[in-house]
Amino acid sequence: MSVRVLVVDDSATMRGLITATLMADPQIEVVGQAADPNEARQAIKTLAPDVVTLDIEMPNMDGLEFLEKIMRLRPTPVIMVSTLTQAGADVNLHALEMGAFDCIAKPSPFNPYSFEQLAERVRDAAKSTRRSRRLSAPAAVAQAPFVPDGRLVAIGSSTGGVEALISILSKFPENCPPTIISQHMPANFTRSFAARLDKLCRPVVCEASEGAALKIGQIYLAPGSAHLEVAGSGAPRVRLSEAERVNGHRPSVDVMFASVQRCVGGRAVGVILTGLGRDGAEGLLALRRAGAETIGQDEASSVVYGMPKAVHEIGAVQHQLPLERIGERILSLTQAQRAEKTA
Repeated sequence: MSVRVLVVDDSATMRGLITATLMADPQIEVVGQAADPNEARQAIKTLAPDVVTLDIEMPNMDGLEFLEKIMRLRPTPVIMVSTLTQAGADVNLHALEMGAFDCIAKPSPFNPYSFEQLAERVRDAAKSTRRSRRLSAPAAVAQAPFVPDGRLVAIGSSTGGVEALISILSKFPENCPPTIISQHMPANFTRSFAARLDKLCRPVVCEASEGAALKIGQIYLAPGSAHLEVAGSGAPRVRLSEAERVNGHRPSVDVMFASVQRCVGGRAVGVILTGLGRDGAEGLLALRRAGAETIGQDEASSVVYGMPKAVHEIGAVQHQLPLERIGERILSLTQAQRAEKTA
């Protein structure tokens, strides 16, 4: 069956371009167009599309406000298609946090080929599990004081990762284990995302920088243009690399996990969250074989059960959990008091 798409944009020219781009794919059918959210609301009710493409700047109601209504009233995979996608990283991160599947830039003189992956992203969105989750408020931390046991936490994520990471990291205490993250994300998004996480979380969150020491109470997000690796043994530090993409990605989760395995071996917790593809599968398996604890997000709570499925199928996951339980499990696995209570 073809993927049924509703195109929402106030520009007739842009609606036509998006429609033509999508209709060139034999697996996609554009079932309707809408010039504003009022038209789109009725079209969604009547046509029940599999995917909606949505502009941000529109008359009567902006795209973010309409996205919130879609996610609350009729959760549907939504791809934001806007001129703000590159310049307005904060706006697009807000859209991803609210539940948008992805954000794609409209073609421009500086980026004339931005629609090359539009059809592919629409097909991917149609396969996703879309639920509305507003995750901006930090969750309560366990009552017992947290004492880190010296382990390093490494998290890999992709599509749906913005929501997932907020859900997990908002549970971390101020003195959380040193945590590194490779999230598949454009280079102009990661600094804004790190700043957003820093506001929402108790620990310090920053975009990783070359040579930064991995400290308790700090979370390091890989820049969107570099692999994040761990270097050194006694005092692990961040190493950034602009080497070739691995599994089609830079930053690559496999590259990050491989460096963790080399530097700290089993003194780590590796986590794979929602995302497309297989990036991180081999690296997580190597971590498990080295004695590290490994966690994978379950299918029901994943926006896209691609990366978590890959690690599960090859036996790399010890703990497969719903998203809402992953944060607490990471803390329980890195809690020094576990040994004291059982002694």
